[in-house]
Order: sequence, then structure tokens, then C-alpha cells
Amino acid sequence: MKTIVLTASAARDLDNLPADARQQVSDGLIDYAVNGRGDVKKLAGRDGYRLRIGRYRVLFDEDRTTILAIYIGKRETTTYGRN
Repeated sequence: MKTIVLTASAARDLDNLPADARQQVSDGLIDYAVNGRGDVKKLAGRDGYRLRIGRYRVLFDEDRTTILAIYIGKRETTTYGRN
């Protein structure tokens, strides 16, 4: 199991989601941290990965023990344009 750490902006992003979406994203992150399951791809042209959870994306970095969530948002917004 990996530890999930949210940056301050990712924590704000998660808090601003509707309750059902917040629960869905939290469950998806926990499932990935515990079991390694999820739709994860390496980002092209920059460091990091993305976890797809329905309409939402979590951009993150990881090492052997930690998942650092950097951004959480809808795919339709500026998800991939943010740093």
C-alpha cells in the first residue's frame, strides 16, 4: 500500500468537487494506492501520471511508497494545461 499525499491545490480541487464525485475520486485513489488498479498512463511531454476516474483526472507523481496528487479536475477543463 502506498501513502496518498495531496498538494494544497489538489486538496482544494477535491474539496470543490460535488460530494458524489469527491467520493468517487477518493475511492479511485485509495483503490490505486492499495491494489494498483486503475486507468493510469504516463503523461506525454512532461513528468508524472494521470489516473482516470470517470470524467475526472488525477495528475500525480509517485515513488515506491508515496502517491503525490498534484491536480484533480474534470477532463473537459484545463486539466492537462495546468502545472
